[in-house]
Amino acid sequence: MPRKRKLLAQLSALQSNSSFSPFDALESLNATPDGDSSPKSSKYFVTEKINSSRLEADFFNQPCVSLAKSFLGQILVRKLPDGRELWGRIVETEAYLGGEDEASHSKGGKQTQRNAAMFMKPGTLYVYQIYGIYFCVNVSSQGEGAAVLLRSLEPLQGLDAMRELRSASRKGPTKPLKDWQLCNGPSKLCQALGIDKAFDQKDLTQDAAIWMAPGRELPGEQDVVTTTRIGIGSRGEWAQKPLRFYVRGNKFVSVVDKKTEREMAAVGHFSCS
Repeated sequence: MPRKRKLLAQLSALQSNSSFSPFDALESLNATPDGDSSPKSSKYFVTEKINSSRLEADFFNQPCVSLAKSFLGQILVRKLPDGRELWGRIVETEAYLGGEDEASHSKGGKQTQRNAAMFMKPGTLYVYQIYGIYFCVNVSSQGEGAAVLLRSLEPLQGLDAMRELRSASRKGPTKPLKDWQLCNGPSKLCQALGIDKAFDQKDLTQDAAIWMAPGRELPGEQDVVTTTRIGIGSRGEWAQKPLRFYVRGNKFVSVVDKKTEREMAAVGHFSCS
């Protein structure tokens, strides 16, 4: 207790000095006597700094196709209740344009309780269930009822936890999943990060359990493959619209379109590998 009272008194004195912010005060207390300013842990002062690397509202406020491309290379972060953080680089997306898009849940501009998040401000999560079992996660963009589906991630951090979450959702004895199998599909992504209907209508710019951080290695235009979306074959001409985007050569992509890649190489968009 004497140690605790001493620290509290020091903190109060430091904070009374206008030249110190609360975080400066904590860092000063955590410094060693010899001047080493490296932070030391304290069970008495546990203060979370705001994540300055979080992508903010301006980033999400883009037209749907532009946002779908801009997501490639960005980092999706999921903080579990136990404090562990799961990180994955976004490597595949699909754009759903809203009212005119026959494959969109908001086609015709119809707003329902289920798809309400698609009409909310850019950066809002829209989570829906397929086959009554699996979840998919989308992010709203500019445009009435427009949103981007997150299809695949390249796992970066927390892979053991991702395996635990994926295994919990699989039936019967299974082989351990390889790294590339953890998040290579929209439902797998949600399983690996523990994303369910409770995340519907969450705000990526504000939520404490899920957000996006800027990626360090963003693909150039020559590294992005633009092709058709998956699983919407019954949507007429919209099944052929080039509204899926992925990072060429990334092994974590769910479905590679070799034909489109060859065609892009033929016109000099990128060199054949």
